Amino acid sequence: MGRVHAQSYARVPHHFPELGVRPELVAVADEVPGRAEAAAAQYGFASAVRDWREVLTDPRVEAVSVTAPNFLHREIGTAVAEAGKHLWIEKPVGLSADDAAAVRDAVASAGVRAAVGFNYRWAPAVQEARRRVAAGEVGDVESVRVRLLSDYAADPTGALSWRYSRERGGAGVLGDLASHGVDLARYLVGDISAVVADTAVFIPQRAVPSGATAGHQRVALGEGTAMGDVENEDAVTALLRFASGARGVLEASRVAVGEQNTYGFEVAGTRGVLRWDFRRTGELSVSGGRGGDGSVLYQDAPTQTLFVGPGHGDYAAFQPGAAIAMGYDDLKVVEAARFLRTAADPSSPPEQGPATLDDAVASARALDAMGRSVTSGSWEPVA
Repeated sequence: MGRVHAQSYARVPHHFPELGVRPELVAVADEVPGRAEAAAAQYGFASAVRDWREVLTDPRVEAVSVTAPNFLHREIGTAVAEAGKHLWIEKPVGLSADDAAAVRDAVASAGVRAAVGFNYRWAPAVQEARRRVAAGEVGDVESVRVRLLSDYAADPTGALSWRYSRERGGAGVLGDLASHGVDLARYLVGDISAVVADTAVFIPQRAVPSGATAGHQRVALGEGTAMGDVENEDAVTALLRFASGARGVLEASRVAVGEQNTYGFEVAGTRGVLRWDFRRTGELSVSGGRGGDGSVLYQDAPTQTLFVGPGHGDYAAFQPGAAIAMGYDDLKVVEAARFLRTAADPSSPPEQGPATLDDAVASARALDAMGRSVTSGSWEPVA
């Protein structure tokens, strides 16, 4: 994520010149020896340090990206705000709703601006889906289905990194993937009022690495390999109740063999359905319509594919015509631009800004409620 943030800052002037903002990469911090220096050489940071605190005392620094593991989000995020720096922090913003709220409150007290890395909401097709839902084009929303299925942890030889520790990685796939799912559901339909959930750990042990792991490192499982317990969730399935009365299903897994970033949603209403698949990010499936006499087609309604173009979301900043694909890194550039816009001009309207720490707190509260539901075996309210 540090790579993605660094590249996004560099690309903002290319795609959003109207902002009049040209970020300078001042300093990068990483505790692993040599890694910060390598990043500085590759991306053009002026300096490299081992201790993140040195970034906050650097008078040249005005904004900070926090792309560290989850257990560091609260400590670093609050320190960034207290140092008077604007904050772009990756989700889930800590290990719990309390952590996310602490960062939110620190930002509010310091009077700085902040953004949270819920990047999937910036896909132009998702923006168009939200517009159609808000305009009532699908009628009253009845159900929402969100899926985030991945195979990044499906290999049992994957090292026991921080991601599998409850103290350092939190609730596993809930904070990693389901946090995105909750944000998409809220962004499209509104607040979630209650949840009931079930979770599972399908790979209970992994090999203990000898040092810092690089990404999802593999370990040879030979005789005598030290093994450690996986402490947090591999998969979650949850039922959702929305404040609007809509119902939902959220499914997330990090061990889904055969599923490579299978992310998407369906929003079904009384007049139609919208479907989006991240792997076909520039397409929105639209079902519904009216007959020749103007009546709503409740049965046998046609389905068409909308290819997003310059009139949808921030698409025009990247491509000149419809159906040219955008990618994951492009969505982070949109996020960077929205962060820089609100940091440079606090009076800019919220609809032009990024996902906020209020969004992170709301997502975390839903995830915490899912965790309580697994223990109680019943529906749990979302504060």
